This record gives sequence, C-alpha cells and structure tokens, in this order.
Amino acid sequence: MQHRGVTVWLTGLSGAGKSTITEALEQELRARGCKLEVLDGDIVRTNLTKGLGFSKEDRDENIRRIGFVSNLLTRNGVIVLVSAISPYRAMRDEVRDRIGDFMEVYVSAPLEVCEARDVKGLYKRARAGEIKQFTGIDDPYEPPLNPEVNCETHKETLEESVNKVLAKLEELGYLPAAVAA
Repeated sequence: MQHRGVTVWLTGLSGAGKSTITEALEQELRARGCKLEVLDGDIVRTNLTKGLGFSKEDRDENIRRIGFVSNLLTRNGVIVLVSAISPYRAMRDEVRDRIGDFMEVYVSAPLEVCEARDVKGLYKRARAGEIKQFTGIDDPYEPPLNPEVNCETHKETLEESVNKVLAKLEELGYLPAAVAA
C-alpha cells in the first residue's frame, strides 16, 4: 500500500484510551500493509527517556525526544503512532511545527471516567499522595484546542474511535481510501 509518512499523536489523560486505540490502529494499519512504528509513552520512558522525572522541564524533554524520533521516521515515509499523555499544549504545538506531517488525536474522557478505569492504580495512588505531579490530579492537562480528531471514549466504541482516525488519515491524503470487501 502506498501511503505518506505522518505522526499520529494521541494525547489525553491516563486511562482515556490512548493505548487501546493505538493498538487497534496498529492492527488495522498493519493489515493494510503500512510501514508503521508505535511510540508508547510508557515504553519510551523505560528506554529512550529513562532518568527523566515528571517536572514540567522533564515532561517537555520527554515530548521533545519522542518528537525527534517521530520526525525521523515520518520523513522516511513511516506512519508513527504516538501514545503519550503529553499534557502541555505548547510542547505538542512545538512537535507539530517540527514534524509538519502531524495529526493530533485528542482521546478525551472525563477525569472521573479515567479514574474508574484506573487499571494501573495510578489515580488511587495519586489521590493518596503517593504519586506527586500526577496529570489531572495535581498537575495540569491542557486539552488540544483544534485536534484533527476527537475520540470521546466515554461516548463511542473503540471501532468508532479507530474509524474516525482512519477516515481523517484518508481525508488528509496520508492513506488511500480503504476498498470495501
């Protein structure tokens, strides 16, 4: 399949559904024969950005490094799926400007929904004071102002969210339109 390189940046609170949507997108894009890489925030933190903390400066550096790798891959024709909280709007905008071929996907769900889904127990620990500077609790999350796609995971199915992203990739010319079977 012929496609153009693009970074698809999924941002949202912990538990909003970024990794779930990314995994489903990965399966669909691989089935279509796309050149693809996934940069998941948790995996990146244990490899590429090990040693960075959660101060604003460290979070910004984390996003810059993810953006650097995304840019290298994108300009070489790879579709890059980034799944990272990336709480600060200015950093997401900086990465967008650097990469150019960039599509922001806001994976949105109310804080109470994210807390109810808390599979890792992070919100519980943050509320108990065990985790400091936790996004959405005692550190801010700045939602995108004009994302290309808004996946409202508390209102739509996984399939609906994935289809919204795929449709936008097709609309923007990054993917050829899928042929119905």
